[in-house]
Amino acid sequence: MDTLSYKTISANKATVTKEWVVVDATDQHLGRFSSKVAKLLRGKYKPNFTPHVDCGDNVIIINAEKAVLTGKKWNERVYLSFSGYPGGQKGVTPAELQAKGDDRLFRKVVKGMLPKNKLGAKLLGNLKVYAGSEHGHEAQQPKLIDINLLK
Repeated sequence: MDTLSYKTISANKATVTKEWVVVDATDQHLGRFSSKVAKLLRGKYKPNFTPHVDCGDNVIIINAEKAVLTGKKWNERVYLSFSGYPGGQKGVTPAELQAKGDDRLFRKVVKGMLPKNKLGAKLLGNLKVYAGSEHGHEAQQPKLIDINLLK
């Protein structure tokens, strides 16, 4: 006997509505800002969130060079990578990542906050990072949102 009057609706690729969103990183703390961006990419702010589906938005980060790290984290924090060979461990600081490219620091931080599977890799592809205030996605008609209003 089926007594439930409501059924749980699970989103799929056909029913998901994806939007383009612009967020400004000016004077934002890197970790807190990146966790909100990861939630936007994942779709956690939407009512039809489904864990195994890409239901998040495409996020454009502008003014990435104006993000802030407190204390001495620019030079003392080290991100490690290991090639698998003896002596193959390398470390890089956030200042070196920022100097190498505009999006490397943000991609590394946001990637750590996404699922470690195929879905996480696909979600990271929905992230676009630009150092200045100009971006080349005007054709998608992105809407500017204030990241501080999100929890």
